[in-house]
Amino acid sequence: MKVRAAQGRDADQIVTIWNDVIEGTAITFTTELKTEAGICADIAARSAAFQVADLEGQVVGFATYGPFRNGPGYARTKEHSIMLAPQARGQGVGRGLMSALCDHARAEGVHSLWAGISAENPAAVPFHAALGFTEIARLPEVGHKFDRWIDLILMQKRL
Repeated sequence: MKVRAAQGRDADQIVTIWNDVIEGTAITFTTELKTEAGICADIAARSAAFQVADLEGQVVGFATYGPFRNGPGYARTKEHSIMLAPQARGQGVGRGLMSALCDHARAEGVHSLWAGISAENPAAVPFHAALGFTEIARLPEVGHKFDRWIDLILMQKRL
């Protein structure tokens, strides 16, 4: 497996991974499905801040970051997303993606990287902790999906 910058040709595989998570889990609170055009635009806008895990030509995961909040005072604080295909979980793929993403963020002058984790994704908390993220807050019932309220866990890593 190699980690590399995402390219437009990866959009269909990224869409498949992301939409499976959107439709079938409360790991993300969004219900709006991703499109290839939207992913291509995100890749173009974020360049190397959008990384994929490539296993023999198959994208098995991705990680990216974007603005934490609007405004120039937040420019060096980012929030990331990471998604893995089911067959990639527990294989070290997530660690490889996050290592590359943190390296890129550091090189770009990012000071602080945030993870917003659904409480229905309990494996994500120890995963992030092992990568140096610290739990900062638990926001009760701020996400809503599948007719239920879900807590959001915020974790931070200073780069």
